[in-house]
Amino acid sequence: MNKVPLAKPARISRSQQFLLLNNPLPLKPVALPKFVSAQDLVERMKPSEPVYCIRSHAIKAATKWFVSAFPGQVMYAVKTNPEPFVLKTIFKSGVRHFDVASLTEIESVARECPKATMHYMHPVKSRESILHAYHKYGVRSFSLDTMDELTKIEEMTHHARDLTLYIRLSIPNDHAAMSLQGKFGVQGEEAVTLLRAARGVAKKLGICFHVGSQCMDPADYRTAMVKVRALIDSAGVNVDAVDVGGGFPSIYPDLAPPALQGYMDTIRAALTENGFANGMEVFCEPGRGLVAESGSVVVKVELRKGDALYINDGVYGSLFDAGYPGFVYPTRALRPLEGFSGELNSFRFFGPTCDSLDAMKGPFTLPNDIREGDWIEIGGLGAYGQTMRTRFNGFYSDKQVELSDAPMLSLFGLN
Repeated sequence: MNKVPLAKPARISRSQQFLLLNNPLPLKPVALPKFVSAQDLVERMKPSEPVYCIRSHAIKAATKWFVSAFPGQVMYAVKTNPEPFVLKTIFKSGVRHFDVASLTEIESVARECPKATMHYMHPVKSRESILHAYHKYGVRSFSLDTMDELTKIEEMTHHARDLTLYIRLSIPNDHAAMSLQGKFGVQGEEAVTLLRAARGVAKKLGICFHVGSQCMDPADYRTAMVKVRALIDSAGVNVDAVDVGGGFPSIYPDLAPPALQGYMDTIRAALTENGFANGMEVFCEPGRGLVAESGSVVVKVELRKGDALYINDGVYGSLFDAGYPGFVYPTRALRPLEGFSGELNSFRFFGPTCDSLDAMKGPFTLPNDIREGDWIEIGGLGAYGQTMRTRFNGFYSDKQVELSDAPMLSLFGLN
């Protein structure tokens, strides 16, 4: 009797081996419960804890728009929303580059989107994270803003010759809702020196910057690229890539940005004007712009004191940006089997913790007859709503559902 030869075992890469060893029994993703809307959720479930809601169709629409409209490659800022569901949706919608800021984010992208290219765009990294990023996960792209960081990258990659290094510039954030100046970025002669030093060790050299979160004026990108051009000319080096960063805005009740197409037109023109259009790689790093519209949270009113509503989520949960930064989110009152009066009022929110900092001044517009036991959907939370949550005072909820209705506000014509 002839023996059938055994098939040779498939060979796997070192990165695949590492992932298998650290995730020996990968779990099949559990589909999120689906509801038509937050009203549908409240009527059917009457939740006693906050429920985070996500709309995959909103993520797809925003992502596909950016991929089509931006004159270069889109690099998703993972910090904005690193949920596996979100990462996979963005990858399937056409994004192949991911901006990561920690080993945890690197591990998440490697697990959920193994074919993606990761860029370690945090300008200050531990030696251990550089070592693991390069040798275990194949990360080759790093940002920096000091000579000391350049030394760390060289030493921990064993003086690799296949590095892409981005020099992070300090750029004015004059028209951003949240300035990102002060912590990162280099300028002047220090930037010239660093650019020349990095050119000597990098396979590819790039420059990156950030105009600030929720940038309200497209002209800030043009201003930044003029500064980039001047720096390159001063340094006298060849640059292979420019990364215009994030800052692309979303829409809020008190903060309606110009049309996003104007940002793309301005960036495209500035690239041409400054000699970056031909033969140079161009990236952007949208985060809020891709995911903000897709998310909301359904909270319950625990108490009303005049124009103050005490709700079961707050700044230590999904609503951090409604606290100190003072973001005003769209709101919708929910009550099963009963309507509200047509009269509207402005309200403040207080979260469930015992901390007085757990306060959100708004104003949030809701029916005047809202009361204890009602629910509220708070929109625009696809960005940072999940990532900023804590377990302070024991208040925490990881309940998530998927909704199929339109976002409460949209720049992509979804509402």
